[in-house]
Amino acid sequence: MREGQWSIRYGGSRRERQARIRAKVLTSSSCPSSLPDFQPRNRPAYPGSGSGAVGVASMRDRLTSWAGALGILALGIGLLGSTASARPLQDVLNYGTLRVGVALFPPWAMRDPSGELTGFEIDVARRLAEDMNLEVEFNVYPWDRIIRGLEAGEIDVIAAGLSITPERALHVAFSRPYATGGTTLATNLETTSNVTSLDDLNDTFYTVAAIAGSAAEELARRLFPRAELQLYEDADTASSALLAGEVDAYLDNEPIPTFLALENPAIVDVPVPDPLLPTPAGFAVAKGDPDFVNFLDAWITAREADTWLPSTHGYWFQTLRWRD
Repeated sequence: MREGQWSIRYGGSRRERQARIRAKVLTSSSCPSSLPDFQPRNRPAYPGSGSGAVGVASMRDRLTSWAGALGILALGIGLLGSTASARPLQDVLNYGTLRVGVALFPPWAMRDPSGELTGFEIDVARRLAEDMNLEVEFNVYPWDRIIRGLEAGEIDVIAAGLSITPERALHVAFSRPYATGGTTLATNLETTSNVTSLDDLNDTFYTVAAIAGSAAEELARRLFPRAELQLYEDADTASSALLAGEVDAYLDNEPIPTFLALENPAIVDVPVPDPLLPTPAGFAVAKGDPDFVNFLDAWITAREADTWLPSTHGYWFQTLRWRD
């Protein structure tokens, strides 16, 4: 609105002021044509009382329409104002509780027979909150909802073995890695007794198993193009085939190959201890909070230096003692 566009010099009687306002509204080129006519208070208008009169019903309809529009606008503003947003580090410290998002996938996170959360990420989150002098609050998400939960401000940090990828980094801010998973090779000890290297497995004599459509399938095609590739629908079927000697090797994400070897040490081996395709995992927080990321990086460095992180990871991923 331009300065002075609607300025009116007030003075004279009420009828004169109303007449000037009416003339201003009707002659203004920028005034919307849908604005109602102004009526002097002592001249009530009735339906059909003249071409310039506004009927009571018409005025009521317009007022109702304006009230509805204002209500919708207020609702929209309210919704915008109520949209949750991620809390920066200082607000988390002030609040006194660290809200952690987890996803159930043993042994990262799972429920014990009593229904309590347990697992590697549960230990990590509790230690992190303890070092921050905070209480911890866990929020369990389906895997495909956990990043949206962070973006919506429902949680402060994701601790769920979340692999660091460029695609995810468009939505979250990652810490440095605090754990590493990835694709590992399990072999049948009897059928691969003459194998001494990965190159030996790349032979038409051997059969390598993988889950159809997985990253392990792609890796198997790259590493063992000459070997026969046998695809399965799930890990249980592929594991059974390896135990039965129907396949000689099996590629899958950790900890499946390691646990298979720990459960069947006389039949299965993991000849290469490190993942063939490593996937580092980091904490994820909302973008735009470098202080939070800096703190998490420092915490990881400190807990690696005092061996707490590697020993805790080893307990959950290199042993089966936690099953007792």
